[in-house]
Parts: sequence; structure tokens; C-alpha cells
Amino acid sequence: MNLRKRKRGVSAEVHTSAMNDIMFFLLLFFLIASTVTNPNVIKLLLPKSSSGQAVSKKTISVAITNDLKYYVDRKEVPISKLQATLLPYKSLATNLTIVLNVDKTVAIQNVVEVMDIAQKMNIKLVLATEPK
Repeated sequence: MNLRKRKRGVSAEVHTSAMNDIMFFLLLFFLIASTVTNPNVIKLLLPKSSSGQAVSKKTISVAITNDLKYYVDRKEVPISKLQATLLPYKSLATNLTIVLNVDKTVAIQNVVEVMDIAQKMNIKLVLATEPK
């Protein structure tokens, strides 16, 4: 009878510490990249246009969703307070331009209301479209 301890074969080990570091850096990269690449929080289906127009640098974004919610720089504003909300922006910039993002299912009367407010305040207004 052989009572000596038998020497076992070479043990196989996998060191995953380097893999953990790589996974951490990838996770961190995707988290940072996802916060940067979110230009428009409000999802709209814009109408299409074949002629584009350059927009001035002093712009403010006004959006109308398909359920008739109005947003000024991604903050919801009732239509009755839209002019009061735009007033501080007008005082900050002399050549202010409103970029109007409207869902294509919204009635034209709602668009005209915003256009009237911009006209009263003497602010240029540009209707945002998607290229064809």
C-alpha cells in the first residue's frame, strides 16, 4: 500500500483582475459618453424640408409635442406663460432667434400662436425641419 501523498498535477488558475480593470474602464467610458450624446430630450417627428437654413448662435429652443405640451429649453411651460418665460431671454441677447420644434401632427393654429408671441416680442423665429 502506498501511503505517500501523491503529487497532484499542475493546477490551472485564471487571473481575472486585469479583466475587471478593463470592464470598469469600459463601463466608465460608456456612462460618460451616454451623458454627452443626449442633445434633445424631447422626441419629436419633425416635418421634412429640402432647403435648410443656418441658425444664429443666440438661439432658444421652443418645442410643441403631439399632446400640446410646450417646452422652452426642455422645461415645460403653459402657453399662457410662454411670453413671460421668453422675456428674460430677450433681455440677455439682442439678436435672439427661436428655433421652433413642432411635431408634425400638431395643428397649425398652435404653431401660429407661438409665431404671434415671437412677432409681438420682435424675436426671429425659425421652424426646425428634418432633411429629406
